[in-house]
Amino acid sequence: MLRKIRISLAAVFFTCITLLLLDFTGSLHCWLGWMAKIQFLPALLALNAVVIVSLIVLTLVFGRIYCSVICPLGVMQDIIAHINRKKNRFSYSPALTWLRLTMLVILAVAVALGIGSLVALLAPYSSYGRMVNNLLQPFYIWGNNALAAIAEHYESYAFYGKEVWLKSLPTFIIALVTFVIIAVLAWRGGRTYCNTICPVGTVLGYVARFSWLKVHFDADKCRSCSLCSKNCKASCIDYKTHTVDYTRCVACGNCLDKCKFDALHYGHPKKQEARSEKQAPVTDEARRAFLVGGAIVAADVALAQAGKKVDGGLAVIEDKKQPRRTQPLTPPGSISASNMRRHCTACQLCVAQCPNDVLRPSSDLKTLMQPTMSYERGFCRPECTRCSEVCPAGAIRPIDVAQKTSIQVGHAVWVRDNCVVLTDGVECGNCARHCPSEAIMMTPSDPNDDLSPMVPAVDRSRCIGCGACEYVCPARPFSAIYVEGNDVHSSI
Repeated sequence: MLRKIRISLAAVFFTCITLLLLDFTGSLHCWLGWMAKIQFLPALLALNAVVIVSLIVLTLVFGRIYCSVICPLGVMQDIIAHINRKKNRFSYSPALTWLRLTMLVILAVAVALGIGSLVALLAPYSSYGRMVNNLLQPFYIWGNNALAAIAEHYESYAFYGKEVWLKSLPTFIIALVTFVIIAVLAWRGGRTYCNTICPVGTVLGYVARFSWLKVHFDADKCRSCSLCSKNCKASCIDYKTHTVDYTRCVACGNCLDKCKFDALHYGHPKKQEARSEKQAPVTDEARRAFLVGGAIVAADVALAQAGKKVDGGLAVIEDKKQPRRTQPLTPPGSISASNMRRHCTACQLCVAQCPNDVLRPSSDLKTLMQPTMSYERGFCRPECTRCSEVCPAGAIRPIDVAQKTSIQVGHAVWVRDNCVVLTDGVECGNCARHCPSEAIMMTPSDPNDDLSPMVPAVDRSRCIGCGACEYVCPARPFSAIYVEGNDVHSSI
């Protein structure tokens, strides 16, 4: 019964989170956005105390069910392990405590130092988000485009087409390699990744050591058939000593279904059983590891707390190259580049949701896979706040339209040598006409000659860095006007 309930809940969570990550219209966020916000590491970085406390309490009562129900990467491993139908293929193995704590310490140091790319590599929810965004979403969009073509044939516009393009080659490669590694580990050993590498699994595992409900043995009924150990994908059941390593058990219920002698039960262990568990030699090690993990998480929280093409008849612009910005652009609501580095887990949810293809994963080593803004395919529309609405980690804080139009994420810079007014001798003024904040005006290129060609002049005090000027500039391959990012956002 426990197994059926767990599988049903896991299927619902896994399907909904996958659809949320695939969706590019923003229509699912109002219904499913909370599922991203209850993921452990994003909630921790967002200092969402309600979610963190709720997950801790959930683990203290039921055990490590977060990993087998809520975490999409954990459920993905279960699916892959289930596809390999070789029976009785698992076996008990001692916990690699040194490796688990090492990965936890690495994550804590990365969070403390603001090394977002390293945090992103270790975050389970974000790893799954990258896989979906880079490996699955192209097929999802192609399917949508096929439906859009069919609907258009029947003069219906229930669907609209969207271009499929490679946003970041390094992020795509990382997503592919991550999937291959985790898939191989799951195929061969079930929950190997969860119980050796994943820092979230390590933290919740040591919390689960003290859970109220557990899988426990009735030694008098056990016949040492070993079926429980052979079907435990977490490799945490030692049938010879009648013990379960609760730091690795995800309460999946597989062992309960396989036991033919009713020797395994899920519930609160009797006092005698609890006393014998306390006397087990692994207890001291588990308690020390739990205290270390708890101290690291508490330190992380303290450090974190301190610390589409546009419409309107514009011409399609192609073959533009991204300019070399001295300071990268981060989305409105991210406050600063430092805040983005410290809080972003690079789950790619904001990248998938951006309607104008402005956000894309960074290729810079310091901010690898975290979202950065660029305007070759569109500009950041002042009325759009979708990225701030979907971010689960607090890297992009919620803002409204009024705040969006007054946040300066960067400022436009005119490059005289690229301007077609001077290079081709034509009239232009695209940048000034399409600037939503009216921060650009056309002035004579020669201050002493009012009849000289008109070129743009930027009023930095009014520019919000939306990139409309950069996007509509006809210069090739680099725009004659581009946006330089602000390290710390300001208000105009």
